[in-house]
Amino acid sequence: QARLVESGGGLVQPGGSLRLSCAASGFSLGYLAIGWFRQAPGKEREGVSCINTGDGRTFYADSVKGRFTISRDNAKNTVYLQMNSLKPEDTDVYYCGLGRPGDYGPVGPRAADFGDWGQGTQVTVSS
Repeated sequence: QARLVESGGGLVQPGGSLRLSCAASGFSLGYLAIGWFRQAPGKEREGVSCINTGDGRTFYADSVKGRFTISRDNAKNTVYLQMNSLKPEDTDVYYCGLGRPGDYGPVGPRAADFGDWGQGTQVTVSS
């Protein structure tokens, strides 16, 4: 059974950094897509970034380009999201999801194209 587990969230001051992890179990990353999304209460799930685990192509939403970096470690079956220069507006619950590899440019992934969501990890950016 495919399962994704997010970790690494927390409270950080504006300008700080966090690294989120998305650990996959029940399947190998192989050649697919793992996406990071975020969602605030009462709002739609917003795509942040995704990576094609086979060829390493990465895609980002405009709001995080230049600040966030997605990467994968196929040996550890884990995808990471390095978040730098965090802003209060980055505060949300962050989820990772499983999708098909493809071209998610230029605006990054859509939640409708992903599934098998993890439980989420809270990121709070506040002074």
